[in-house]
Amino acid sequence: MNTEKYQQLTDQQLLERFYADGNNEWLGILLQRYTLLLLGLCMKYLKNEEQAKDSVQQIFLKVISEMRKYKVEYFKSWIYMVAKNHCLMILRGNQGKKPSEISDQMRIAATDEELDKQLIIQNDHSLDLMEKALTELNHEQQQCITLFYLNKKSYQEISQATGYSLLQVKSYIQNGKRNLRILIEKKLKEEKDNNRHAG
Repeated sequence: MNTEKYQQLTDQQLLERFYADGNNEWLGILLQRYTLLLLGLCMKYLKNEEQAKDSVQQIFLKVISEMRKYKVEYFKSWIYMVAKNHCLMILRGNQGKKPSEISDQMRIAATDEELDKQLIIQNDHSLDLMEKALTELNHEQQQCITLFYLNKKSYQEISQATGYSLLQVKSYIQNGKRNLRILIEKKLKEEKDNNRHAG
């Protein structure tokens, strides 16, 4: 396959072609686009160039294997989440996390725009915004969102830790995620307005 002529395809189009014929070369084009982003992310967490380069290769292999299991809707936010989780697992020394639980979270994030595109956390500022917005959620939503997204707990673990039923946990995460997105959009708009007035 001459990949040059396919460079102009969007991520979504490449995903569709991969799911249509299962050809890994479509993924190859996609992954090539994100090599630098992933290397930068791994460097930020691991602070070691060799380890970061190794991690990018491992993330690529993980992505190819996971994408054969289920359909990814939002590639950029998904691969970012996969890479971030990979780095955090290395930093924590894998703390006995079961592969099935990690896979659960990857599957959920595959069909979830990871709290929308604004939450592809590429800088500390948007992380600050998310943390501020989190404090404005009600207690149950705040607790479940924190455990799920930041502490990487499974629904089952959250249910055991909080005493909420699985149905409640899912509901708090879904509603909390929607409210978070609204709060973050509001904060971004306020900042833009403030900057415009200041300018």
